Amino acid sequence: MQFADAARPAALLLAAAMLPLALAGCGQGQQAGGPPPPAVTVANPVQRTVVDQDEYVGRFVAVNSVEIRARLSGYLAEIHFQDGQFVKKGDPLFTIDRRPFEIALEQMRANLAQSRANLSFTQADLERAKSLLQNKTITEQAFDQRTQAKSVAEAAVAAQEAMVHSAELDLDEYSELRAPIDGRIGDRRVAVGNLVSGGTGGNTTLLATIVSVDPIRFEFSFDESSYLRYVRFASSSQDVASLHGNVPVTLKLIDEKDFPHSGKIDFIDNVIDRSSGTIRGRALFDNGEGLFTPGMFGRVRVPGSPPYAALLVPDEAIGTEQARKYVLVVDDGGIVRQKYVTLGQIDDGLRVVKDGLVATDRVIVNGLMRARPGLKVNAQEQGAPASPPGSPKAGNEAKAG
Repeated sequence: MQFADAARPAALLLAAAMLPLALAGCGQGQQAGGPPPPAVTVANPVQRTVVDQDEYVGRFVAVNSVEIRARLSGYLAEIHFQDGQFVKKGDPLFTIDRRPFEIALEQMRANLAQSRANLSFTQADLERAKSLLQNKTITEQAFDQRTQAKSVAEAAVAAQEAMVHSAELDLDEYSELRAPIDGRIGDRRVAVGNLVSGGTGGNTTLLATIVSVDPIRFEFSFDESSYLRYVRFASSSQDVASLHGNVPVTLKLIDEKDFPHSGKIDFIDNVIDRSSGTIRGRALFDNGEGLFTPGMFGRVRVPGSPPYAALLVPDEAIGTEQARKYVLVVDDGGIVRQKYVTLGQIDDGLRVVKDGLVATDRVIVNGLMRARPGLKVNAQEQGAPASPPGSPKAGNEAKAG
């Protein structure tokens, strides 16, 4: 009994000494079995030469638009086209009843024949007067009168020839209306049998309208500050919209996501509109397939800066904090850092970052929801094979924390 009582304090002291070691071993076991750092994918920003693009909304307008009106009044006899069809320059469109003009031409030709007969008589009479004047048979006054008669007859012939030419134009040219340009014609405004008012006044009858189709123009407006920026950039780069024209632009329609149509600026107006503070620009596009039509809306993209080197990241890598944009990067120690950035346009599917990043930053492009500033993460380079759990690489990264 005395030996047992003496051994009890020694056992208690040994147990007290082993307790910290046991607790330490337990803590190491719990730490080793804790959750690993979240896995994220990182990539360096893409370096690319880009050009800022400005976008404007505008409408298509025809290069040429012609209203078909008759020069002559008469009854409409024939229509030679289908509403909305494409016509070529010189194709017949309308025919006005030709019979009144045929009669008028015959009358003018008869008047011309009469004038020519009168001219022949006065010429013969003048020739006789010349011999009579030499023999002193007639006076000089009578000779002058016959000379004058010949001159009047010649003038009458010239006038009647002009009348015949005018009547021929009315019959052969103006009674049949032909397409003055290539293009697409609208619907007929007058049916066969109606009286058409012709001439050059304001009361002439509109028969139809033709608009050219290929090429086609696109008109848009931009503000005064953009105009100044274009003019100043134009001295250093012809790729920026300028007064020189021939600047390449792209366009999309309201049902398109990209800008697949290419054209060139061919005109910028010389006056800024006082009421709106904008100036008109115009681009030219090929339209061989007839996709574009006058009056159609579109959105044009115009180069707005000279080419410059930029850093680009996927849109998915960008976060929003109220009004500010940021990206998350992973430093050399595997810790997430937040960087506020200034964004630019989308270029070939990537977002331009104008400020806030450097080329060596490892930006989180996948797993953004699993990361937060100050957190230790398992960063996997984009495109590299993933490390399976428990692999030496994963264990070394876990120990690095």
